[in-house]
Amino acid sequence: MNTDMLKWTVRWGSYPLIFIGCALLQYQILARGLPHWPIAIIVSASGITLVALLERFQPYTPEWNQDHNDTRVDILHAAFSLTLIFTVIEIVTLSRSLLPDFVAQAGTLWPSAWPLWAQLLAAGAIIDFGLWLMHWLSHKFPFLWRLHALHHSSERLYWLNGERRHPLSAILLASPGLIAVVILGAPAGVIGAWFAIISVHLAFQHANLDYTVGVFRNLLGVAEIHRGHHKREYEDAQVNFGEFWMIWDQLFRTFKYTRTPIGAGEIGIKESMPLRYTQQLRWPFQS
Repeated sequence: MNTDMLKWTVRWGSYPLIFIGCALLQYQILARGLPHWPIAIIVSASGITLVALLERFQPYTPEWNQDHNDTRVDILHAAFSLTLIFTVIEIVTLSRSLLPDFVAQAGTLWPSAWPLWAQLLAAGAIIDFGLWLMHWLSHKFPFLWRLHALHHSSERLYWLNGERRHPLSAILLASPGLIAVVILGAPAGVIGAWFAIISVHLAFQHANLDYTVGVFRNLLGVAEIHRGHHKREYEDAQVNFGEFWMIWDQLFRTFKYTRTPIGAGEIGIKESMPLRYTQQLRWPFQS
């Protein structure tokens, strides 16, 4: 395979091959009753690693492959966020035991007779809308924005900073959708499988990788859509809030696609963000 063909394959095939491949494997783990720990983690880690390696081969912006004094702190942020993602089954199981009886009875509303793949998509839609709503609100209310601004403070987009979030912001973003599916009675394994699938998508969403999904960018929150959400000018960043699906942005008229490339120097926030992890955790609470 010559270089041009390889680059074309990476550009058009990396997302469907890696993301769909990992999603199908996560579904098989769920359907066959295989242990979430460690198999689901190995699958997601493999997909994320492939995204990181492809960035080196075919970057969207070469400058973003260079460390911006952010790699170490982004690893710490990712450690918390990914731990949260992969302990969601345990979180759901524990939370169900704490629900009052009259609330727990709402669990009968879940369409448990549906095929497993349909339940997975249903849970994903509810969780994704909750993420979209909280993401949108995080751009509207000052304190929520200060928590969320840490995610926008990176001056480059690459595979790791999809998990660059203040812990409190990460919890607030995930809670509404997660609470809804728990109360409705979605199986813990279904919820865990969806979060495991999303972990690979988030690496693609922020990847410094020259790839495309063509017209499907109107439905999926991939990098060529999400980069516009990270523009340094706050007014320009009030678009494309979707984590996975862009359906919500289409419905609420916050979707925007531009063919103009977004490169080095156009990403980040105008405010100064400290470089150390503990300082970043304190930053939203300082005047």
